[in-house]
Amino acid sequence: MATTSRAGVWLRWASVHGIPRTFLSIRARRGEPLARLILGRGDREALIEEIRAAGPLLRTPVVWVSADYEVCRTVLRDNDFGVADPNETGLPDALLGLVRRVDPALPNPVEPPAMLMTDPPQHTEFRRLVARSFAPKSIAALDTRIGDLTAELLDDLDRRPEVDLISDYAALLPAAVISEVLGVPASERTRILGWGNTVAALLDIGIAWRPFRAAIDDLRDVDSYLGEHFGRLRADGGDGTPFSKLALDGSLSGRELTSNAALLIGAGIETTVNLIGNGIAALLGHPDQLALLRDDPGLWPSAVEEILRYDSPVQMTARTAHCDKEIAGSTIPKGAVVVLLLGGANRDPQVFERPDVFDVTRPNARDHLAFATGIHVCLGAALARIEGTTALRELFTRYPDLHLRAPAEPRGLVNLNGYRRLPAVLTPRVSARTAGPR
Repeated sequence: MATTSRAGVWLRWASVHGIPRTFLSIRARRGEPLARLILGRGDREALIEEIRAAGPLLRTPVVWVSADYEVCRTVLRDNDFGVADPNETGLPDALLGLVRRVDPALPNPVEPPAMLMTDPPQHTEFRRLVARSFAPKSIAALDTRIGDLTAELLDDLDRRPEVDLISDYAALLPAAVISEVLGVPASERTRILGWGNTVAALLDIGIAWRPFRAAIDDLRDVDSYLGEHFGRLRADGGDGTPFSKLALDGSLSGRELTSNAALLIGAGIETTVNLIGNGIAALLGHPDQLALLRDDPGLWPSAVEEILRYDSPVQMTARTAHCDKEIAGSTIPKGAVVVLLLGGANRDPQVFERPDVFDVTRPNARDHLAFATGIHVCLGAALARIEGTTALRELFTRYPDLHLRAPAEPRGLVNLNGYRRLPAVLTPRVSARTAGPR
């Protein structure tokens, strides 16, 4: 029976994060690069390169790990590998039983029945239903809306010469877009952003008790709000959005509907915030590349692909072998978990020439695995590309002298890679109407 008591939540944290955190800490003190990487102890790029130097596929005491592009791509596309539930990875049977008994039955985007954490045939059906929100017709309509929303946000920034480009810009655009996909009113966008920011910690392994408890508390709020929201949509006959149609036709159970809506909030907002924020930081740090974009605005879509490759918003994922598999000369036994370092794969020198160089003209930048690949490839990839391209292009067009007034502040998460704050000074472009005599 599911429980949401404080004791039950603590037991779940202890089983899923507390014990693994202790184990990882021991391994990290012994110098194991994956343990140090997962716990955020050390330079990320140096640790990834240490793993890469050990070979295309490295075995650790609990999991396998790879930063090799071909290994990551092969595993992601092989249906003999399924999703790896972080709540069950590497846990002994006794702890598995405890984890299942203290399931709070909340819409956690990194637990089943969220689409991200299900395999076919359940995943196939979920994806078919949720894909309605990302059909070409829906994306085309959102493309126009994204342009309008971006202009509104930039108009607001004009009145504030000093801003935080994360909270005042990068976060607001995807929050507005996903709110419209879900039929959530604009007045609730701040609330949704708060959920996403808190729940993002759950994508890490071995998180501390306080952020876990805060995430669970917010998931209760998510569960309550979305349950009432979809209930209102059913009572009112829907609002025409794809998710309201799902609420009306009963294709998904209540928890399936709220879990996949919560996944959309996390995947659709938090990763896009990172894409935009990482792009701002990368371009400000490479003025020569920004100059190329000013000379040739047609390069902006390519620049977004390079940002995704160079500073991937999601750094890792994992898969479980459904049967014994031969990969890169090693036999991965049935049930084994393979951790795939997407950020590392995107800097594989065998695929990307001079991978540590940020180059907006890179011809094969789009080959990155930032959106994964295979049956779990990001459903909102096209939408994220539009948001990233529009947000960055319009920001640097409006503010050509944009610069940071203080160092960028990282989020402090391991898997979701981005910035918490980008304090900036804005100097609007002088328009032709106010430029003075010709």
